[in-house]
Amino acid sequence: MKLTAFITGATSGIGEATAKIFAKNNIRLILCGRRLDRLESLQKELSIITDVTILQFDVSNRAAVEKAVASLSENFKQIDILINNAGNAHGLSTIQEGSLDDWDAMLDINVKGLLYVSKAIFPQMIERNNGFIVNIGSIAGKEVYPNGNVYCASKHAVNALNKSMRIDLNKHNIRVSAIHPGAVETEFSEVRFKGDSKKAAAVYSGYKALQAEDIADIIHFVVTRPYHVNIEDLVVYPTAQASATILNKE
Repeated sequence: MKLTAFITGATSGIGEATAKIFAKNNIRLILCGRRLDRLESLQKELSIITDVTILQFDVSNRAAVEKAVASLSENFKQIDILINNAGNAHGLSTIQEGSLDDWDAMLDINVKGLLYVSKAIFPQMIERNNGFIVNIGSIAGKEVYPNGNVYCASKHAVNALNKSMRIDLNKHNIRVSAIHPGAVETEFSEVRFKGDSKKAAAVYSGYKALQAEDIADIIHFVVTRPYHVNIEDLVVYPTAQASATILNKE
């Protein structure tokens, strides 16, 4: 029987790359995101090799999350793998100069969004006594760096929630894992710098950053271990990176 994976933030970066590697390995897909055009394009591309359905919603909207999950057809009701990938960073400033709107956006999506989606999917996994949740964190959840403040706080929350999920769901035979990437070359920095492509590109210049496909490959490895194996917490850096603030650039 094919596994079915529910992936948030599937319209770009790590989410999109994970969808593609899952499809190539015969995993059925529920792809979620806010940009319908990208969801439809990805569905068209991957439906050639696996079963795909799409859900357009914002993870920070609790009612929308609940409605979307409830709307799944019977054919996609059983979710074996949840990839909590949706997340964002807005701004890079000191806490005293930070934008309240940016703070709300990060906490709403990175923390509350993860909780809303997980809460909607927990019941069926608990009922079956089976399931795998992978939370995509960040090295910002392991250390704090200058001007990272609220983003780092949101990812520290993901780290704590990941550990709490594992403890609370242990008796239900549900695996819970987190992957914490360092510098990954995606749209992340463009969002953080509010569309400033030049500033975003500078983040990845002078060294080889991780690619979305690198993290997707690791996610696939983690979810395909024998069921008695749970890789519970994994930090991944590019070779050029030693910490959040140390990069060996040319």
